[in-house]
Amino acid sequence: MTEPARILVVGGGYVGMYTALRLQRQLRAELRSGAAEIVVVTPEPYMTYQPFLPEAAAGSISPRHVVVPLRRVLDRCRILIGEVLSVDHAKRTATLSTLATDEEGTGPVELAYDELVLAPGSVSRTLPVPGLAEHGIGFKTVEEAIGLRNHVIEQMDIASSTRDPAIRDAALTFVFVGGGYAGVEALAELEDMARYTARYYHNIKPGDLRWVLVEASDRILPEVGETMGRYAVRELRGRNVDVRLGTRLDSCEDRTAVLSDGTRLPTRTVVWTAGVRPAPLLAATGLPLNERGRIRCTARLSVEGVDHAWAAGDAAAVPDVTSGEPGRECAPNAQHAVRQARVLADNIAASLRGQPLEEYAHAYAGSVASLGLHKGVAHVYGRKLKGYPAWLMHRAYHLSRVPTFNRKARVLAEWTLSGLFKREIVSLGSLEHPRAEFELAASPPPGDDDKPSS
Repeated sequence: MTEPARILVVGGGYVGMYTALRLQRQLRAELRSGAAEIVVVTPEPYMTYQPFLPEAAAGSISPRHVVVPLRRVLDRCRILIGEVLSVDHAKRTATLSTLATDEEGTGPVELAYDELVLAPGSVSRTLPVPGLAEHGIGFKTVEEAIGLRNHVIEQMDIASSTRDPAIRDAALTFVFVGGGYAGVEALAELEDMARYTARYYHNIKPGDLRWVLVEASDRILPEVGETMGRYAVRELRGRNVDVRLGTRLDSCEDRTAVLSDGTRLPTRTVVWTAGVRPAPLLAATGLPLNERGRIRCTARLSVEGVDHAWAAGDAAAVPDVTSGEPGRECAPNAQHAVRQARVLADNIAASLRGQPLEEYAHAYAGSVASLGLHKGVAHVYGRKLKGYPAWLMHRAYHLSRVPTFNRKARVLAEWTLSGLFKREIVSLGSLEHPRAEFELAASPPPGDDDKPSS
């Protein structure tokens, strides 16, 4: 018997999940007969729908409904929870570590493949800012989003109980670095949540909380256009958010954010959302990269000059054939990633069957962004919306995009319930250290180490 054609999908994010999902539909006959096999290697057993992270942080959506379990959706694929460390495409092998290899202590293993799909996504782009590694908080995973929610409420608890004005002021100062989607939406949703939560503290008023948005360029939310970006600035400033344009974070040592304009902000919260960079794995593949570290691809989503290798999404530099400008690439955003995954899967199936491939061509439709409950901005198909209509469009669009009917129904139900009842204001900070209380209980009291047990 001949070996099945193994398609190795590296990554379980937008591109990885949607590519594998479409492949298992396109290759249904081949998978059933054993002529093909799809293997997905991913660090987490779920795909995170990142546009919902701000609402998860604000408590509008349960964290478990922001993620999609891969084993349920990709039921005809083989899921390996692990990490690809390097790729030798000349030999068609990938070196990876899994949870099992870590437990066994045998070291990384090699996995052979016939077709390679690189979709490892991106990681946070950090800068050598003093104190950032020690005190910064990211906002790219559901764990970080829920951790940030717990942290914000915890700071309000500290401010409510301290008698030290310096500690109180630092606890109630929240600095967000980065004026893109992640930074603006996270700040706006959490500011909404914290302002509501303040009514349950006897000694904290909404005006006591200080929110600062630091952006190095001269505008925020560039995806929604200059006009809507200026409106977003006015909207945030109208809510007493201190928006600093053309400003950088120089340091955050000793719990003090030092800005490039000389401002010093004692704070216990620095949220870093200043962009992303391609996953480090790409440098260990030997495949051609552009100056930004993304894989050079053709319009058919194959790797440039390389057979049997494919890429899309954040990891890929894909020509934008709709722009009419030579050398222009598709923006690394979710809108392109989901659509590229469809074409990518179709082209892999066509390649296995000896059929012609198609080019990826999608004109950018526009963008929507939330600025908190019932507030938003949108620039879609040339039309500009703001306020409640934009917020409604934001919710409708992302509800239509979140995978599976199961998730759509659960998210819609939670939105409905949150509109009928009050916000949840509970902090579950102990989730980050679940064994702490048990370890304390299991530790013998001081001086009891030598006492016999009864």
